[in-house]
Order: sequence, then structure tokens, then C-alpha cells
Amino acid sequence: MALPDDLKEAAEEADDLPDPRDIVAEDEEIPLEEMFDAEFVAEHTDFETFDEMVAASPSAASSADELELVPSGEWDEFVAETTDFDDEEEMVFAVRDHWVAKVLGLDD
Repeated sequence: MALPDDLKEAAEEADDLPDPRDIVAEDEEIPLEEMFDAEFVAEHTDFETFDEMVAASPSAASSADELELVPSGEWDEFVAETTDFDDEEEMVFAVRDHWVAKVLGLDD
């Protein structure tokens, strides 16, 4: 996974980065399953897929589509117990960097 400084350095060294609008539109939502791909989830959590992680959480949620059913405080605790991250915010920033690096081909 590219860390923020690594991602910035890789971007600076890249010859032909695409325009961000060619990657994702301004108001386009990126599906959670695309960001939390199997590679990221398997490397940083106790699970194989993000759906599996959400389903194992202390809530009635059975998939990533139902993530909003997981109470925020419980989700932070669950993330801290079952991932490499201290809370949801840290995990979200890491998956953002992972997704950007993958989409731009900077994770090689």
C-alpha cells in the first residue's frame, strides 16, 4: 500500500498521470467494494472481503450495502479490534490512498 508520502512521490515521478475527471466524476460515488477490494481487506483486516467484515460487525448489517446499520462507536471499536487501524478514519484514509495508487498505477 502506498503511504501518503510514497503516493505523492510516485505521482511526482509518473510521466503521464490522467486528468482526475477522467478517473471519477466530481459527484460520482465510488462503490465501497471497489475501494475496499480483496487485496486491501485481506492485507489489513481479519477478513477476506469487506462484505464479510461488515457482516461480522456487532450489528444487524450483513453486507457493505448495510454499513450504515453499524453504530459509529461500535464500528470504530470493531475496526480497532479486527484491522491494522486504530479507527474508521485511519482505515478510510488508508483505503483512499490504496485506491488512488491502484487506479493511477502507482502501486507497482
